[in-house]
Amino acid sequence: MRNPTEIVIENGESHPRYMPIDIEQERKRTERKLLPKLLRVAGRIPFADDLAAAYYAAMDPVTPKKAKAVLFAALGYFVVPTDMVPDFIAGLGFADDATVLATALSIVGSQVRERHRQSARRLLGLPEPAEPQDD
Repeated sequence: MRNPTEIVIENGESHPRYMPIDIEQERKRTERKLLPKLLRVAGRIPFADDLAAAYYAAMDPVTPKKAKAVLFAALGYFVVPTDMVPDFIAGLGFADDATVLATALSIVGSQVRERHRQSARRLLGLPEPAEPQDD
């Protein structure tokens, strides 16, 4: 593996285990597979904007490598055709994908900036949120 980044995974053990992730390989796979699938299913999944924002954060050169690794892992799970619950199962197919993404965002969500969310809304053709009005 070239240029691996190590993510510490705490499992209540006396010492952490390490999982090497090749960020460049994950970036290439995500670029190639994520957007086509996302755009194909965006109308069927309520977390499409979070998924797209996570994509933009992972692709941002400013995002720290450890955060990128977590985001790419979640995005990679979305594009893998053989996940825990197959995506074609109505009502449940994307539940595991949503759970993986929510977990990733709970870990590194602070790295998903407003500029990433704006890019996600533009990609998906969603309106910008209304400005709060002062009374």
